[in-house]
Formats: sequence, C-alpha cells, structure tokens
Amino acid sequence: MPHHTPLIATIVAGIVVAFALGAVAQRLRLSPLVGYLLAGVLVGPFTPGFVADQDLASQLAEIGVILLMFGVGLHFSVKDLMKVRAIAIPGALGQMGAATLLGMGLAYLMGWTLVAGLVFGLALSVASTVVLLRALQERRILQTDRGKIAVGWLIVEDLAMVLALVLLPALAGAITGNGGQNWTMALGITLAKVAAFVAFMLIVGRKVVPWLLHWAAHTGSRELFRLAVLAIALGVAFGAASLFGVSFALGAFFAGMILAESELSHRAAEETLPLRDAFAVLFFVSVGMLFNPMVVVEQPWAMAATVAIIMVGKSLAAWGIIRLFGHGQSTALTVSASLAQIGEFSFILASLGVGLALMPKAGQDLILGGALFSIMLNPLIFALAARRLDGASNRQETPEAPALTPTDMSGHNVIVGYGRVGSAVASGLSAGGCSILVLEDSDDQGGVARGHGIETLTGNATDARVLDAARLDRADRLFVAIPGAFEAGRVVERARQLNPALDIVVRAHSDAEVDHLTALGATEVVMGEREIARRMLERLDAPAAPAPRPATSPAELSADRPVLEDAELALLHGLRRLNIWPGESVSKGHLLADVEIRLFPMDRLETALESLKDKACVQDWGDGRIAPTRVGFLASLGA
Repeated sequence: MPHHTPLIATIVAGIVVAFALGAVAQRLRLSPLVGYLLAGVLVGPFTPGFVADQDLASQLAEIGVILLMFGVGLHFSVKDLMKVRAIAIPGALGQMGAATLLGMGLAYLMGWTLVAGLVFGLALSVASTVVLLRALQERRILQTDRGKIAVGWLIVEDLAMVLALVLLPALAGAITGNGGQNWTMALGITLAKVAAFVAFMLIVGRKVVPWLLHWAAHTGSRELFRLAVLAIALGVAFGAASLFGVSFALGAFFAGMILAESELSHRAAEETLPLRDAFAVLFFVSVGMLFNPMVVVEQPWAMAATVAIIMVGKSLAAWGIIRLFGHGQSTALTVSASLAQIGEFSFILASLGVGLALMPKAGQDLILGGALFSIMLNPLIFALAARRLDGASNRQETPEAPALTPTDMSGHNVIVGYGRVGSAVASGLSAGGCSILVLEDSDDQGGVARGHGIETLTGNATDARVLDAARLDRADRLFVAIPGAFEAGRVVERARQLNPALDIVVRAHSDAEVDHLTALGATEVVMGEREIARRMLERLDAPAAPAPRPATSPAELSADRPVLEDAELALLHGLRRLNIWPGESVSKGHLLADVEIRLFPMDRLETALESLKDKACVQDWGDGRIAPTRVGFLASLGA
C-alpha cells in the first residue's frame, strides 16, 4: 500500500490541529474559528514544520464554500427580512458603503489601485454569519427585536456579497483594462446566464428538488436521505458552474433556498450538519494557510488600520444609521457590536480578488489578519456594549421597550412556550376551567395565545424579570413546554427559588435531560419517547406496560404492596434513581454499583434479588439485565 497520501495527510492534519486549537480557543472563551484559522497558519507554508498540500486544501475549501453557501440559503428567510426591511436594507447597504469607502481610503494610502481598494473595502464591510449568530445565541438575544434586526442586516449583507461574487469575474476584464471594449458584452452574458440559472431553479428546481427529497424520505433510509441532500447541494452547485457558467457559491445558495421551501428542510439541515461543519473547518484551515503572519511585523500600521476599520469604523457607521432611524441605544449597540468582525464571505472575496489579479496578496494577508484579531476581540466589544447599556440604565435613560406588567392572577397555571406542546397543555387546562398565563418570546406565537383568549407575557422565560412578572410566588403550577433542556433548566432553577412549593412539570428528550432537570428542582419530568412507548404498550394491553405515576395514596398502595426487606427496598430505590421504569432494563452490574446499594454485603444483595424475583417485583431479562415490574415499581413509590 503506498504511503504517499497527500490528500489523507492534508485532511488529517487540518482536522486534528483544528480540533486542538479550536478546543484551546473555546477554553479561552474565543470563537473556535480563531483556532481553525491558526491551525491553517500552523500547517501552512509560512511556518516551520509540516506543510499541508495547498492545492488539495484549496479544492477541499471549495467543497466547504459550497456547503457553507448551501447552509446560508437553507436558513435564508424572506419573511424575517421583510419584518425588519425598513431598517435592515438601507442600514446594511449604508454601513457596507461606509466600510468600503474606509477600506478604499486605506488602500489609496498604501498606493493600491482604485479597484484593489474596492475589493479590499468590500471584504471588510461584511460580517461573519457564523460569528454573528453564535454571539447572539450565547447572549440569548437572537429572538429579540434587536436580534432580528441584526439577522436581517446580515441577510442583506449576504445577498450583496453573493451578487458581488457573481459579477466580479465578469467585470475583472474591464476594470483591469484587459477586456478591451467587450466588457459590456461580457457583463451582459454573465447576467443572462445568471438569469437563466435563476429561472431554471424557480421553474424546474422548485418542483424537482422537493420531489427528490420527499422520495428519499419515503424510502425510510436515513443514509439515502442524507445522500439526497448532499447530492442536491453539490450537484446543483457543480451544474450551475458547468452548464450556466456561474459560481459554485451561487448554485449552492439557490439549492439551499429551494430546499428551504420544503417541509423537510429542518431535517435536511440536521442530517447534513456534521459534514457541513467538517468541511467548513477545512475551509477555514485552508484560508489560514494563505495567511503570512509576517504581515503583522512588516506592516503593523496597515494591520492596525484594517482592524480599526472593521471594529470601529464599521460599527460606528451601523450605530449612527440605527440611531438615525429612531431606534434605541440597546438596538444600536447590539447590532454594531455584532458586526464588529469579518469572516467567511471576506475570505471568499479576498481569494477571488487575488485570483483575478484585482488585489495584491498583501491585501489578502491584511484581511485574514483583520479577521483573526476582530473575531478574537469581538467578545470585548460586546462586553463594552453591555457596560454602556448598564450605564444608560443607571442614568435612567428612556428604555427601549415598556416594562413588563406583572399579572394579577393567583393560583394560576403558567405555561412556558406556546408551541405544539404548550398549546396542547393550554387547551386541556382551558377545558378544565383553569386560569392560564403563557410566557412566549415569539410575537407570532404570543399573538396566537392571545387570540385564544389567554393572558400572555411576551419575553424570554430565562429572563428573571419575565418570571417575576408571572408571579410564580402565588402560582399553582408551572409547565415548561420548551424543547431546549438548557433553557428549561434555567427556568426551573429560577422558579424553584421563587416558589419552593411550586409544582413544576417539564418536558425532556433523554435520560440525561431528565436527570439534569430533576436535579434543578423539577417536580416531574415527562420524556416524550417514554410516554409514546407507554401509550403503545397500553394500547396493546401488554403485561409489562409502564404505568403512569399513580394518583393513589400510599395507604391505597400498601394493600397490594409486598412486604420487603431493607436490601430489597434499596434495590428497588436504586432502579428508581436510575429512572428505570417497567418495560425498561438495566445491567445488574450497573444497579449494584449504586452508592447506597453498595452499603449492603454482596451475598445479601444476591439473595435480595432472588427474593424480588419470587415476589414478582423484578424480572430477569437475561444477559445480566434486570427490569422492574409494575408491582415493584409501585412498591418503590409507596415505600
């Protein structure tokens, strides 16, 4: 077997080093993108040691670009853009124009051509989708009004960059002076090809792509479905380049947009996420390989000016535009801080500019260096914005949004989230004549709840002010119907502090989530998969069907409960601590490793297990696995 395998070496080196440095960056509370870019620098030609194959890396990066752009199209939302179009469209275009002019000014001072300055400025004007969304999610403001404005702003920037990537090659001949008098014809041909491709996708693609995806889904094969999504992304991108002469990026973007219209789009995004992430990492590594770290030493003032344009000039332009449109300080600071960095589109544009001889290699180095520093410093910008907002509230400036009005209810049921689960819970409570208060962070879902005649507080339930306004201190029950265990845990923890006697019911999707939520104070955690299994078994009248938690009293249970010794009770309580229900099993070794069970001698535990089998409290499933019966389960509850 040959050992000269540059492709394998490039992939392995890129992923391994990216993982190591990405983990370090995460540990330092920096974006992992910093680690991925530094990994590229480390395996690149400008640092000593192992050097990955740059040609292969660039081809892997092309796949990364296709999948990145596919992801951008998949999450593109015209609806979200239309909601904030009044500020997002003029604001984004104005901010991009200001940043581009600043970049052109710096390029002029360095003696570059006007065209080089234009490409350089455009690359500095667009923020990273990955960094911006992650920053908003970490601060839990993605679903707020300011978060939606930032996302809408980002969508406009992405669309502008897609247009730039399409038109730049066609204009290259004209603006470099090598295209003669036919540059208008070249531009017209490019626009005609783009129009033909768009028309083809809207007429043919909108029918074929969803049909293909649904066919793959109905085969029942997860592998085929995943392959179908990848075939659509890569096939459309390659076909767009081969047949219509447009870029891979535009083809992949439109493939994602068409796929987003399908009801299977969320599943498609989930199935392809691992591969998209892997090739996105290789894309950032390949970009890092192009960066010459010596530019920081050789051109320190140019690098400092580049970072200043990204983090100060661009942010100030965004802040001024937002304030000019009458929005509050909170929105202006949040959006301007989130835009104080550059990323993937800047790298793609820089590589294209150098490849078309429109911009010198030094420009690409400055852009890459500016990205590294701006991504590293972006958390600091957010911290400064938060401090500025705190100072504003201390001076009692006019708030951007009215304060929440606490409910007048007492003895009420609070439901967090009005999605499919929350609305079903509300419907059942309403039928029983119970008083209900809904906490919902989505304006749309909140409007639906109000339309059903339910009092609703709009806001994120992880915010202490929202829970305080819900008056949990005098509520009877809290139903946490949101799917995220982390957010649900924060709600449960805060609610338990406000009302130690509150009955808290939460949804979960795994045993780990059940343990996590129970430890934080949930009275009962309902795992969807277990409830489905129980209902199916009840439907079949299976003898080992898991029973619902009993509503009977301990006195009623004691009539049928077998007499148990302390070691037998310890074993049954161990099964309960492990959250093992009738119809489920656990290994004998795992059960006997329980801390409280280990207090008993092993021979006594073996005797207790045999006794529990005789008393029909547990079943031996073979292969060393033990399962509680309905009798044993109820005995553990009533003891």
